[in-house]
Amino acid sequence: MNILFYRYGSICEPDMISAFKEYGIQVYESDAEITDKNILPAQRADTLSKALFERNYSFVFSINFFPDISEVCNIFHIPYMCLIVDSPVLELYSNSLANPCNRVFLFDKELYREFHPVNPDCIFHIPLATNVAAWDKVINSAKGNEFRSDIAFVGSLYSEKCPFDNIHISSPYNKGYIDGLIEAQLKVYGYYFVEEMLNDTIVKDIMNDYPGFYRFMPNSRENYKAVLAQLYIGTKITCEERIRLFTRLSERFDVDIYTASDTSSMPHIHNRGLAKTLTEMPLIFNQAAININPTAKSIRSGLPLRIFDILGCGGFMLTNYQTELPEYFTIGEHLDIYESLDDLEYKADYYLRHPDIRKEIAHNGYEYVRQNHTYTIRVGQMIQAAFQTT
Repeated sequence: MNILFYRYGSICEPDMISAFKEYGIQVYESDAEITDKNILPAQRADTLSKALFERNYSFVFSINFFPDISEVCNIFHIPYMCLIVDSPVLELYSNSLANPCNRVFLFDKELYREFHPVNPDCIFHIPLATNVAAWDKVINSAKGNEFRSDIAFVGSLYSEKCPFDNIHISSPYNKGYIDGLIEAQLKVYGYYFVEEMLNDTIVKDIMNDYPGFYRFMPNSRENYKAVLAQLYIGTKITCEERIRLFTRLSERFDVDIYTASDTSSMPHIHNRGLAKTLTEMPLIFNQAAININPTAKSIRSGLPLRIFDILGCGGFMLTNYQTELPEYFTIGEHLDIYESLDDLEYKADYYLRHPDIRKEIAHNGYEYVRQNHTYTIRVGQMIQAAFQTT
């Protein structure tokens, strides 16, 4: 079996390629977009069309959804499989999502509930995964414990890439309403209610306030309420939550953050700079006493990659509650959750004082992910679901 893997530089791509190859699949790569980020949709379609004329492929694959790839595959009558790993992915609002060639896998059930009716036979829900074997090699070859931390976090605070900060809301009522909505959502885990609390008038007003507001491409099902709720307000809430969370933790504990974000407002934080994804990140996850995972608010119910990566590196994790979490893990056995900042502070103190319990949970989580949530396992499940194999 031959497949064409369209690449743009996602960190998941090498792991998916390795997993496909484990099934004896010959993977051909289209990787021009890795180095040229200014490729236009027409150029992408032209590149893909030329590649499809070169040989026969069983399907085309990509991380996340590209409408122009779907259109080309529809013309060639070849299946297009993709795995959504981010949120929001606004390309899902394209009318191309309804093409019969698609085999789209969504990691978030709220995304699935929203988009499944558009193409019921071709849209699936599946959790994400990790590459335990790759992490094992890095961790087993490590010398020393240079990344030892009491509490660690790898990632962005979103303070440097928060599009909401570009909006000047002219109406005092709208500003007060949005500010109140943000504060209310910050107090709730496991249910993202912002979108349903917005009305069309507020959305139109804010779009008029900000000429740079995201606009859908032609041939799309426009949903600007979702854009405002997820891309703009969701990112702002994520930013506020992470700043407040790590400020509070750092006032009591030693906290190391590996980030390019500005942490100057948090004087007690140890900002270690960016971590190398393939060689340093797994050691941080493995050697930290506690890894913190505050899931981005735009991920409404699903589990982010970070959960699988931390557990796949043998790390202990405290994560916010997500509604899909109990479907895939046992809380208190594979990982633990926090339901408020007070709860997080209490549990951080508890687990720092009980290393044996912490290490047992980390070991359980590692073994469970190794046996159930690798990319190899996930690729097999995707192929079976997409092509109804038994």
